[in-house]
Amino acid sequence: MHNIMSAAVGAFKKQPVLCIALLAALVTCFFVPPDRQYAGYFDMKTLACLFCTLEVVCGFARIHTFELAAEKIVHSLSNVRNVVIGVVFITYAGSMLLANDMALLTFLPLGYFVLAATNKKKYMAYTFVLQNIAANLGGMITPFGNPQNLYLYSYFNIDTAVFIEIMTVPFAAAFLLIALCCIVIPREPMHLENREEYTFHKSRTVVYSVLFVVSILGVLRVIPYLACTAIVTAAMLVLDRKALKDVNYPLLATFAAFFVFSGNMARISAVRETLMNILPGRELAIGVLCCQVMSNVPTAVMLSHFTKAYSNLLVAVNIGGLGTPIASLASLITLSEYRRRDREGMKKYVLIFGALNITFLLILFVIQSAGLSLYKMK
Repeated sequence: MHNIMSAAVGAFKKQPVLCIALLAALVTCFFVPPDRQYAGYFDMKTLACLFCTLEVVCGFARIHTFELAAEKIVHSLSNVRNVVIGVVFITYAGSMLLANDMALLTFLPLGYFVLAATNKKKYMAYTFVLQNIAANLGGMITPFGNPQNLYLYSYFNIDTAVFIEIMTVPFAAAFLLIALCCIVIPREPMHLENREEYTFHKSRTVVYSVLFVVSILGVLRVIPYLACTAIVTAAMLVLDRKALKDVNYPLLATFAAFFVFSGNMARISAVRETLMNILPGRELAIGVLCCQVMSNVPTAVMLSHFTKAYSNLLVAVNIGGLGTPIASLASLITLSEYRRRDREGMKKYVLIFGALNITFLLILFVIQSAGLSLYKMK
């Protein structure tokens, strides 16, 4: 019994969101026993496109493409403020293409490396929190920047131009807020030493870039998602099979579990009636609140069944990733990475995380509530 409990605790520490998703799905199965309708829960296009993107990103990661690109920018800077701005906005831009969790997995180690190598670790908590916020908010502008975006984009069949129009104002506001938080950092001089050298793989980079474009075309519905999956997976099997082993399969499993959870919740009459009565017209507030306790991806999946007003729901599950550490998978990734790097500084990290996340969330919520969205003004 002790071994089982230890194994369960260990699994939860490694994959807390997946464990919560599986437990939530299991609980709902008692209310809605498995039947033929379960097969309709899964959005296969979302899962397939996410898998393709993760495949290619893992290929890039294994040849250190992102580190090489980032280091060329960071190593040319000379003080703490410039370096933090560089690292944070690399994460911000990276989340638009890589998805927020992959951007953090790629660039958090870079932030640590730069600060540790220059003896500036006192700025690590602040930098990590800003990187986390940048990843959550930078990815909101593209359909594939955040997992919940990919799902809602597919579920509501949102036009790409409309999607960008909806997210333009919160995206721009987030950019300005992040920039303001960066410029308060002092211009302390810093010198980077003991840099790790990587070899640039030109041919692989070109091929992976083509595959990434194929993945994006699948997301944008230019290429059928099944064809996209077949092309990318076949290519990766030939180019680098080990990259397939590095794919974030727990993230895919988390999505699958959340599909079961949300599908079952939508079939529970008491839940369905409650949400149908209170959600219309309150998508923004309810979406943000739900994110704080059940994360933004399951919130997007569950609430999508009870509203057609996708505009505010889309914004809600993006800015709702701010707030509590469980509001998004990206926040848990950052928390885990910081804890691994500096356990003694956890109190400082949590305080900074709470202060900045709540401030950002309140400001962006007020902006959206004020009806400043370009899409709503039309």
